Amino acid sequence: MGRHRSHHTTRGPQAGRPGASLGLTIGLAVASLVLGGCGAQTAVAPPGAPASQIRPKSTATVAITSPVPGAEVPAGMLRVRIRLTGGEIIPQTSTQLSPDKGHIHLILDGKVVSMAYGIEQDVQVAPGLHLLQAEFVATDHFPFNPRVISAVTFTVK
Repeated sequence: MGRHRSHHTTRGPQAGRPGASLGLTIGLAVASLVLGGCGAQTAVAPPGAPASQIRPKSTATVAITSPVPGAEVPAGMLRVRIRLTGGEIIPQTSTQLSPDKGHIHLILDGKVVSMAYGIEQDVQVAPGLHLLQAEFVATDHFPFNPRVISAVTFTVK
């Protein structure tokens, strides 16, 4: 049998423009965050984590305080500020997991751009609509269960 290829086609005035399907991508990413946060997660280890490793539930919450949702920011370096409550950021990587110790991962448009050990990070941004996520992950860099994650959309002019 022949191979089946699937692709996404953007139609209308956005066709052929870079980032034309980003709005759909952002919508799907936000939907997955909402659905993932409603208890649909299981306690199994994520792909790449040791199969015997049950994911702990964290006591922490994370929020992106800057940029604010819907912000318009200039192109270049963006200062991202995060508020972590009930958790501690530690620089060591370890397989000895604790529900209140870990790292912050910044994800821009679905790609990890920083594995931060602080609550302020600079991220390079280009013009367009973007989805920024901050996730508090365990000391082994894998997510807690349920995930401790926050997201904002913003536009770079």
